[in-house]
Amino acid sequence: MARILVVDDDADFQVIMRRMLEGEGYEVAIATNGDEALDIVRQSEPPDLVLLDVMMATTLEGVDVAREMKGDPTLEDLPIIMISSIATSPHAAEFPEDEVPIDGWITKPVQRSVLLKILDRFVGEGSEETT
Repeated sequence: MARILVVDDDADFQVIMRRMLEGEGYEVAIATNGDEALDIVRQSEPPDLVLLDVMMATTLEGVDVAREMKGDPTLEDLPIIMISSIATSPHAAEFPEDEVPIDGWITKPVQRSVLLKILDRFVGEGSEETT
């Protein structure tokens, strides 16, 4: 079963994502900030994919986390999918689009079909065993 880490400071979004992903057979871990996310991905059994919000404690906290992960040789191959509403926020101009080391992007609100398509591309279907 593929393990997905959801990194977002919005408790309602965490619940929605957990229900959606577990309903598709994925194992889900939750981090509410960048430090928690980095602790989880550095465990002996890291997740298979990270769904990472941009705006948390700071406007670009998710960008900083993505950079740190991709700069770590032990984590650089871990897929990061950024999920955010920053494009429609007053902070849109602050987002460094060309400089963010991510593997995909999903705009909030998340459409189930878009999320599942991206997950299938990177980790396969949730109910299948990954090796």
